[in-house]
Amino acid sequence: MANAFLSIEQLTQRYPDGNGGEFTVFENASFGIEKGEFVCILGHSGCGKSTIMNILAGLAEPTSGVVKMDGQHVSGPSLDRGVVFQNYSLLPWLTALKNVTFGVQARFPDWDKAKVIEHSTTFLAKVGLTGDAIHRKPSQLSGGMRQRVSIARAFANEPKLLLLDEPFGALDALTRGTIQDELIKVWSDTDQTVFMITHDIDEAILLADRILLMTNGPNAQVAESVEITIPRPRNRTDIVEHPNYYAIRNHLVHFLGQRSAELSGQSGGSGMHQPKTVRIDVTDEADDPEPAPVLRAVEG
Repeated sequence: MANAFLSIEQLTQRYPDGNGGEFTVFENASFGIEKGEFVCILGHSGCGKSTIMNILAGLAEPTSGVVKMDGQHVSGPSLDRGVVFQNYSLLPWLTALKNVTFGVQARFPDWDKAKVIEHSTTFLAKVGLTGDAIHRKPSQLSGGMRQRVSIARAFANEPKLLLLDEPFGALDALTRGTIQDELIKVWSDTDQTVFMITHDIDEAILLADRILLMTNGPNAQVAESVEITIPRPRNRTDIVEHPNYYAIRNHLVHFLGQRSAELSGQSGGSGMHQPKTVRIDVTDEADDPEPAPVLRAVEG
């Protein structure tokens, strides 16, 4: 883990509780993310997912612990880390295209105007925005189109790490599905490293290489790292037919519905606490009618 592209080491966040003591949101979170990997994190509200995201973005400082990216300590915001929020966060006085070019100009100051526009237009097209739509202001765009602009802006800046904070949470199911597909295509083309918060189990299985599971807060832990043993490319209609899909989904549902509460508040101690690696693969047993496949959890 120490040699991973993104290394989170013994991350802890505490706040004053108002009574002279401290309130621990999460503690000793330690995990790594490899370059080009797509990792989702799941957990109930209050476990500290968004706090971890803000620390990775450089928008907050942890009480203790270290975050390293590409061997360098993460501290403060940087163009090397892009963020897509649930609420779009677009500049309302700029068009969709100018919202993208604004960041691209800052990221690539040596580029001339034509190259900036060409680059920005290309990424807007990757998320399905072309023609007159790119010259509209956010108030003239639907929610789904605004989120497309946010995603295009983040990818166009070519950050080393892309952070997605429930980017589809405010969208209807049909729009969400369409933009998920576009996100997969853009990510596949760019090989970005992505860390994403979601509450949607099916979305996490569709998008992620691995899913990190957190116990309930306070004193939350990153307890498991579940590998998604479904080959890419994936799409929503086909993955449900894969033998591993429901085995993985059932494991996630069981953890979030029961084990996240059972494990809540169990301290990982002062040392490095890495999540348990869980690999669920029933494909070898798919053609064998007996016995029922056994799901295996192995220590990482």
